Amino acid sequence: NIYIFLVICWRAVASMAWSVLLLLPTTALFVLLIRFSLFHPILWISECLSLLTSASAIFSFILLCGVVLMVGFFNLEYYTVVPSIACSKIALLGQVLHPRQFVHSLVHCIMGVVVAWCCAFTIGGRYRSLGHSCTQDESSGPEMCLNEYHLVLLLVGAFIGYSHSLVGVVYNMNYVSFHTMQQYKYLRFKGALPLVVKASAVQALYCLRTFLLLYFFMGYAPRAWICKTLDLNINSSIHSLDSVSSLLDLSLLYHLWISGTFLLLTWYITVLLFRIFVTEVYSFPVQSTFTEDAHQCLPKVITGTQPMILKFLALQDLALLSQHSPSRRLEVFSLSQPGGHPHIWTALSKECLSLLSDLTERLVAHHDTVATNGRAKSQSTGGNKRSTTSSEGSGSYTLTPGSVFLRSSVGAGLRTPLTIPFTPDLDSPFSSPALRRLTGPLEPQGALSPGFSSIQSPHVMRRGPKLWSASTGEGQPRGHTRLVLPMDYFLTHCCLSLQLPEASSQALFADSQVHIWALQGLSHLVAASFSEDQYGIVQTTLPTILSTLLLLQEAVDRHFKLPHTSSKPGHCSCSMGDDSYKTLRFALRSTLKTSVYRITATFGGHLQ
Repeated sequence: NIYIFLVICWRAVASMAWSVLLLLPTTALFVLLIRFSLFHPILWISECLSLLTSASAIFSFILLCGVVLMVGFFNLEYYTVVPSIACSKIALLGQVLHPRQFVHSLVHCIMGVVVAWCCAFTIGGRYRSLGHSCTQDESSGPEMCLNEYHLVLLLVGAFIGYSHSLVGVVYNMNYVSFHTMQQYKYLRFKGALPLVVKASAVQALYCLRTFLLLYFFMGYAPRAWICKTLDLNINSSIHSLDSVSSLLDLSLLYHLWISGTFLLLTWYITVLLFRIFVTEVYSFPVQSTFTEDAHQCLPKVITGTQPMILKFLALQDLALLSQHSPSRRLEVFSLSQPGGHPHIWTALSKECLSLLSDLTERLVAHHDTVATNGRAKSQSTGGNKRSTTSSEGSGSYTLTPGSVFLRSSVGAGLRTPLTIPFTPDLDSPFSSPALRRLTGPLEPQGALSPGFSSIQSPHVMRRGPKLWSASTGEGQPRGHTRLVLPMDYFLTHCCLSLQLPEASSQALFADSQVHIWALQGLSHLVAASFSEDQYGIVQTTLPTILSTLLLLQEAVDRHFKLPHTSSKPGHCSCSMGDDSYKTLRFALRSTLKTSVYRITATFGGHLQ
């Protein structure tokens, strides 16, 4: 689809191009810092200029450009608009050990070695080559010995590359969030650049500390393997770097830290530019003049089988349209010609209400599961409530509500190279339950599944552990004694202790950005229809909209009364990981209240 290519891939390519262009000043800054000389400034500047214009520097720059392009490709391949939230430590470990993540880590290790080699060539001196000529004995001739300084620099590059990949999994660096405040790309980049530099320097310092500890205890292994593989000798006249005196060499520490900071800075700038370009606001036409352009219109994009990133951009445009564009709002309230039907409003409102109803069902199902401590609730005989849990035999399973993006992900041919970057990998058993709701079919979840909540009912938590218990339920005769084995009891409580407290709540609201935009779009359009809707098409759906909002309000209020859902997590500015998904539930609650008040304040007594 050419339209998807223009919207998604062109933005990714533009971000890569800017990353390559910004690599030149970043490399020049690295050369100035690595060759810094306080007492010889003229010699320092002249050496830097001659180095930057040399053929070896040009070759190193070409290698760095290739690394940056590879990092940009991995950004396009692995990034998603819905975070993958591990609800337990076991699930997080599974994400780290997943084969797809293993490939990501391996490639970043190799790219780290390439960048470290370029840094070693730029620094020169004792870091220039892996081997050097040495004389072990006066009777023998010169031999090739291992240059441990060069080896340590390469190992630091590989270690930082792996750490970058690992931190990306733990802190969800593959998550692309949409900013509430709209800014130009230059202003966003300018405001985030100091944070990127700080994050690069701090993470390089932490990685260097960990690497030096590992090399102090296990540095002999890579050194011996390299010597045996490349047939190099160890110069006995020089102290090895796995000693305290050698590792406290300030010049060595400075060069390693600056090289690590340069490596992370180039990669983080690529990540930052990718986020800025991909999340830029895109204005979709509300209605098309020609039939062949109908698939580009806002109603078709929101309700059609599109990649998630395109659907997110469409809902963002709907929220902005409802607030700041009176002319486009009139197109939403217009009638089709011929026929006189409100097709645009019907499509938009139906999709937004479907989003909100899906979230309501999800919250009700989660609350019922928590309230019954994971056991299936009995069917009510007098009510018409839909049961979200089902029991079969002696086990109970919690059914995950269907997602708003289910129909846009199960279509044939959707997982193309253009949609893979924003379509999560559902083959892994450790994938987030929020991602399964968004892109996969309904699956039963057991009591120890990653998406199962670890929150216990307070009535059950007050009970002490029992190895022998008597059950007098309907399924068992009175006096029947059930044995709970100590090993089963230990394994159950061990797995529950590995649950992350707020992860289940965060996973429920992982895709709540679309619900926030749906609330904003609906409420602003309904409020504007009071004076702009000439045909009264919004009034026909106003009762449904209000009832949907109130049901969602009730479900959200019940959810926030549960444990581990009312505390706001802290924010760490020393990492490039985007943790805005942790506060989506609070933003949704405030947006929901504001939307209800906006509609009631606009219509006032007309609602009676």
